[in-house]
Amino acid sequence: MNLRPEEVVTVIKKELEKYKTRIRMDSTGTVIQIGDAVARVYGLDDVMVGELVDFPNDIKGMVFNLEETSVGVILFGSDNPDQKVKEGDTVRRTGQIARVPVGDALIGRVVAAMGRHLDGKSPIVSDKYRPIEAVAPNVVARQSVFQPLETGIKAIDSMIPIGRGQRELIIGDRQTGKTALAIDTIINQKGKGVYCVYVAIGQKISNIVSVADTLKKYGAMEYTTIVSASARTSASLQYLAPYAGCAIAEEFMYSGKHVLIVYDDLTKHAQAYRQISLLLRRPPGREAYPGDIFYLHSRLLERAAKLSNELGGGSMTALPIIETQAGDISSYIPTNVISITDGQIYLENDLFYSGVRPAVNVGLSVSRVGGKAQTQVMRKVAGRLRLTLAQYRELATFSQLGSELDKTTQEQLTRGERMVEVLKQDQFHPLTLSQEIMIIYAVINGYLDDMNLKDIKKFELNLYRFMGKQYPDIGYDIDTKKEFSSGLEEKLSKAILLFKEEFLRGEK
Repeated sequence: MNLRPEEVVTVIKKELEKYKTRIRMDSTGTVIQIGDAVARVYGLDDVMVGELVDFPNDIKGMVFNLEETSVGVILFGSDNPDQKVKEGDTVRRTGQIARVPVGDALIGRVVAAMGRHLDGKSPIVSDKYRPIEAVAPNVVARQSVFQPLETGIKAIDSMIPIGRGQRELIIGDRQTGKTALAIDTIINQKGKGVYCVYVAIGQKISNIVSVADTLKKYGAMEYTTIVSASARTSASLQYLAPYAGCAIAEEFMYSGKHVLIVYDDLTKHAQAYRQISLLLRRPPGREAYPGDIFYLHSRLLERAAKLSNELGGGSMTALPIIETQAGDISSYIPTNVISITDGQIYLENDLFYSGVRPAVNVGLSVSRVGGKAQTQVMRKVAGRLRLTLAQYRELATFSQLGSELDKTTQEQLTRGERMVEVLKQDQFHPLTLSQEIMIIYAVINGYLDDMNLKDIKKFELNLYRFMGKQYPDIGYDIDTKKEFSSGLEEKLSKAILLFKEEFLRGEK
């Protein structure tokens, strides 16, 4: 069989057209040191800070340090990820910055720091992702805080109000009710159109389960996402958890919605960051924290904002929690976070153990924004509460000296005692705005001065029932209009006096 040269050429050309080679170049590195969920990698010359890299055995890591001869990488995974990686292993770039899934798919779920589901339900499927690190909105993108975020806690809504878009620190020793305060605030957002994100950093798993069960019991998981980085997870995941939670919250904020995020707590977050930094040989500073420890929390908390109307008017309200040692709010991390936030709620040991719960120290607590966001009705009714309470504390200290007290001083002490009693509140029982107004109006105007202290709680509970049955219009007006006209005040005053007569008759 004779083959003509032109036929051979044609066949070869056709075959060459079908055959297309693809040259793929991978940027790889080699593990030269591994331990404590931190790896040092040689190579990866063109890698970015914050980029995800792939290790063998499906282990992922994030580039943390860029050095002259190597790259510092933190590993992800709760079950000793560094035991699955050994020296000499090949590391590959992914070209992706660390990110988490966001959107409605995360509502009602418990997730890990990188978005993996932890609640035993189906895996989270979302077509939206956000980088865990993002630039905070600038001045032009923001507007002043003017809407209240009602906590349902009398002591806070009346004296230390929080606005949507504010950052209010909750600070105090361990076991003084910091988490309880945050959980009550989340429960109170039911039906108010506020999404909630609770970030647990370095907590015991039993505590996180308890929080999830409580939120489920009160119907709050319907609008809440829990981001969990428990004490058994690596320091790298504890470090990433608040940024991941913030990214989840940002998706709602930039969609024009309102969101509340709780960081519980940033003390453990700072300790996790210190651990990673020391393992990566970053220079230690005060208390062995690295020099950028302030930036660690400022770049996180500055992402909370009230956005301008042009950007949808959404808001992210942050409630960071800091744990103090022996009530020392002047130590390194507490002072850092106090200077970043727009006020703090200080919970005191002595108050807590004396039965004043929530144990809010009014003297050391402040809201630098919330007064502008407070409703007109609360501002008018509770305006004198803080000053009167401060005067009572001073007089109570003075009266312990045992000197004779004049009638005016005795009256101030009597009213102050009843104010302290009224501001006590059971856990997981947030109140509506109208309920708070009713009892605060009663105590501030002296309607409870002639009552026994032990009867105050009973009086309060029965007052709410009486007003709900006999005068529902008063509560409705306060909750909807949020204004306190002279006519409404007159109606409220008469209703309280009428109930008081009935209550005292019943007691006798």
